[in-house]
Amino acid sequence: MPGLNLLHLLYLLQLGAAAIADGDDFFMPAAGSTSAPGVDRIFHFILAVSVFFFLLIVGLMALFVAKYRRRPGVAPLPSPTHNTALEVTWTAIPIAIVLVIFVWGFRVFLDMSTPPANSYEIIVTGQKWKWLFSYPNGTVDENLHVPVDRPVRLVMTSEDVIHGFFIPDFRLKHDVVPGRYSKVWFRAVKAGEHQIYCTQYCGTGHSEMLAKVVVHEPGGFEKWLADAGNFLKKMPPAQAGEKLYRIRGCAQCHSLDGAGSTGPTFKGVWGRKEALKGGASVLVDENYVRESILEPQAKVVAGFEPVMPTYKGRLTDQEITALIEFMKTVK
Repeated sequence: MPGLNLLHLLYLLQLGAAAIADGDDFFMPAAGSTSAPGVDRIFHFILAVSVFFFLLIVGLMALFVAKYRRRPGVAPLPSPTHNTALEVTWTAIPIAIVLVIFVWGFRVFLDMSTPPANSYEIIVTGQKWKWLFSYPNGTVDENLHVPVDRPVRLVMTSEDVIHGFFIPDFRLKHDVVPGRYSKVWFRAVKAGEHQIYCTQYCGTGHSEMLAKVVVHEPGGFEKWLADAGNFLKKMPPAQAGEKLYRIRGCAQCHSLDGAGSTGPTFKGVWGRKEALKGGASVLVDENYVRESILEPQAKVVAGFEPVMPTYKGRLTDQEITALIEFMKTVK
C-alpha cells in the first residue's frame, strides 16, 4: 500500500532525526566508548562503497537496457571482443577495496582485543537468564558498574549454554562460552547508563536476559563499590536475602508466586515436607536449604531435574543465612 509505505518512510526519518538530535547518527547509537568511533568509521566506509557500486551497477544496467534494447528491423550486434584491460580493472579495484577494509578492520580488532595494562578487571558470568558481574572485593551485582574514563577488562564465562554479550553503545559484542573464558575491554567516555543484551538464543527467557552498564562520575564508582560490598551489614537479613535472590540467579529458576519453573517455587515452601525423587520426603528447614545450595544433587525434589549448579565457594555462610531468612518470608 503506497500510503502505508509513505508512513513507514516518514516514521524512519523521524527516528533518524531524533537519533541525530540525541548525538547519534542515522545508523548507530551515540558512541559510549573510545572504541566505538573506529567501528563506526569502518561501517560508514563499507556502507558508502556498497551504495556507490550499487548505484553504478544498477545505473549502467538501466542505461544498457534502454540503449541496447531490441528494436524491430534492427539486427543484433556481434558480441564484443575480449578486453583484458577492462577485466583487470574491475578485478583489481574490488581486491584493493577488500584489502583496505581487511587491514583497517584488523587494526581496530587488535585495539579492541588488547586491554591496557592498568585495566580494572570484572568477571562476567552468563546463565539462563541473567548476567552477573563480580568485582575484586567480592561484590556481585546484576548490573555492570564501571568508572568513567578508565579501561575496564571483562573476563567472561557461562554457567550453561552459549550467550552473546552485547553493548550496542560501546560497539562491543562477544560470545560467552561455557567451559572457557572470553576477554574484552572498553573505556567509557561519559557517565550514564547503557543497555546490555544477550545476542545468542539461549532458551525461553532469552529476550529477558538484560542488564545495564552504569558509568559513574569520577569518585562515584569507588563509593558505589564500598556501599555495595557492605549491604549484608546494612540491611536486615531478609531484605539482604531478597537482594541475593535477584542478583545470584535464584529468580531465574525459583518463582515467588507459586508458578512452575525450572526449580520448586519459594512460595509457602518453608516448613513444608517435600517429596523427593525415589519416594522419600524432607522437611524444608535451615539444614535442608543449606544442603541444597551447597550440594544441590543430594536431595532432588520429585518432578524436577537435577540441573541446579553448586554454590559451594560462591556464597558465604552469611549470604546463605540471609537467603534462608528471605525464604521464611515468602508465604
